[in-house]
Amino acid sequence: MTLGSAGWLRAALGGCLITANLAAATAEAADLTAREVTIKLFKAEPAEPVDFTDLNLMLIDLSGLDFKKATLTGADLYGTDLARANLQGVDLSYTRLDRATLIGTDFSGADLSEATILRPTTHSDFRIDRSETAKFAGAKLHRTRLFARLDGADFRSADLTEADCSPLSSGANTIAVLPYVILAGANFTDAILKGANLQQGRLAYAIFKNADLRDADLRATDLTGADFTGADISGADFAGASMEGAILSGAKGLNAAKGLGVATKPGDPGLKRP
Repeated sequence: MTLGSAGWLRAALGGCLITANLAAATAEAADLTAREVTIKLFKAEPAEPVDFTDLNLMLIDLSGLDFKKATLTGADLYGTDLARANLQGVDLSYTRLDRATLIGTDFSGADLSEATILRPTTHSDFRIDRSETAKFAGAKLHRTRLFARLDGADFRSADLTEADCSPLSSGANTIAVLPYVILAGANFTDAILKGANLQQGRLAYAIFKNADLRDADLRATDLTGADFTGADISGADFAGASMEGAILSGAKGLNAAKGLGVATKPGDPGLKRP
């Protein structure tokens, strides 16, 4: 389920090379310097949040900043360092957050609709410390393209309607360091994942209590030990998913779900792997 230490080293070195090559090929001078952004945010008043709409803020260090519910709609944040930044309630719709540093970043209540979050840096080293995982509680991720390692991430009450977390294609410019999204132990309690694409993801022991998973694509997904208590899984596709130890008690729409085979109480010998 995880890469070995040697694999992680190769992945990290490969990721550095990809980042350097892409940055060299596409980077332009950012529209604002890190200092200018910092000054604007420092001077911002609650009634007049800063507007960074459509600005190029690529590859600059904005770590630790409080964005005070600024507007960043359509901004380019490729490779930007947002480690431990406070982006609560910020409008990040249509932004590009690919390769950004998102260690400990707080996106709670933010609007990330139609944004892309591809292969960001999410941990400071190979230990995968879950205290560094970005937060998305209450965030809006409508049709967001997400491909990252976010073990234990907080997605409680988030809206991931039609979010796409499927594997990246293997073209020359889209080689993924990871072969699939990793959301092991993520908390999706009360979240909306209607029509979300989580196929082939690693979501072992994820919590989906009372979540809306109607028509979600969970094909070939690792859902070992996942908790679906009270979740609505009507129309969800579990074909080929790993369901060992999954909790389905109280789940709604069992008869309308696809690929579950015999749906029974957890722990019952009748529960089969699709």
